[in-house]
Amino acid sequence: MNQDNRLSETELADAKKIIDKLSAAYGKKVVGQDELRIAMEVALIAGGHVLLESVPGLAKTLAAKTIAEAANGTFSRIQCTPDLLPSDIIGTQIYNYNNGDFDTKIGPVHANFVLLDEINRSSAKTQSAMLEAMQEHQVSVGGVMYKMPDPFVVLATQNPIEQEGTYELPEAQLDRFLLKEIVDYPTRDEEMQILDYTISGATVASLGEADKVSIDDIKKLQKLAKRIVVDDSIKNYIVNIVTATRNPRAVIDANLARYVEYGVSPRGGIALLQVAQALALINGREYVTPDDVKQLRHAALRHRIILNFEAAADDVHAEAIIDAIFTKIQTP
Repeated sequence: MNQDNRLSETELADAKKIIDKLSAAYGKKVVGQDELRIAMEVALIAGGHVLLESVPGLAKTLAAKTIAEAANGTFSRIQCTPDLLPSDIIGTQIYNYNNGDFDTKIGPVHANFVLLDEINRSSAKTQSAMLEAMQEHQVSVGGVMYKMPDPFVVLATQNPIEQEGTYELPEAQLDRFLLKEIVDYPTRDEEMQILDYTISGATVASLGEADKVSIDDIKKLQKLAKRIVVDDSIKNYIVNIVTATRNPRAVIDANLARYVEYGVSPRGGIALLQVAQALALINGREYVTPDDVKQLRHAALRHRIILNFEAAADDVHAEAIIDAIFTKIQTP
């Protein structure tokens, strides 16, 4: 990268103020869940989408709404159900009896932040309606293309239980999510604090204007992240990792490698790069380190490594494959 294009100390300081403000706003309404906060901030900075998975009641929806409110952008929530139609999401044309013409009604997907609650409860046809919006940032209604707002972030939630009446997300759509974060139960102390927040009304109180950043601030972070320096050694490190997922027998133990059906696509390597740049900016650096690549390795890759039926039978998860590969690949 051109040395003149490196981030200045002033730019790094400005970025830190914006990120700290987002984190503080998150902490005003959400107890704990720091990994979830970091994942959502990374996705926001990288301009990607996040799939949130956990059992019900672990503040996935609250976290998504809080980040959207803190960023001061438009927000819409779509509750996914089996009878939800694509037109319910992207919009449709309605006949106007007054002028004898069709009027276009834009759907709720046209917002800076879109919360798709329980995405796996919508049909495959409806899920596919989100693909173009998520990847191309545009949709077609009545033959007319409509651009998504900028920034545009989809935060989708799904529950791993109550699978009756649900539709598993296809691999093609999973790959469109920058990160898949699995949310765990709070600690005992955090659970006590949750009760205190509930009594005080903190979880339902609106953020003050002083607690929020602006959409221009978010766009600024996105531009700064693209200028984070990535050394060739880091690029080689990322390529070695994604290549190892496609031919795991050459890198990790054969007993573990046999569970891998398909490895990571090139989009997975791009995700590791973008996530590492966002983390470097969050950590106040103008360059990426190997630790930035490692930090969210599970969230960036767990939904991109396809395991076979034998893995499900033996209770082997993608995280075990990812950790084994990162252990074997030499760190620059």
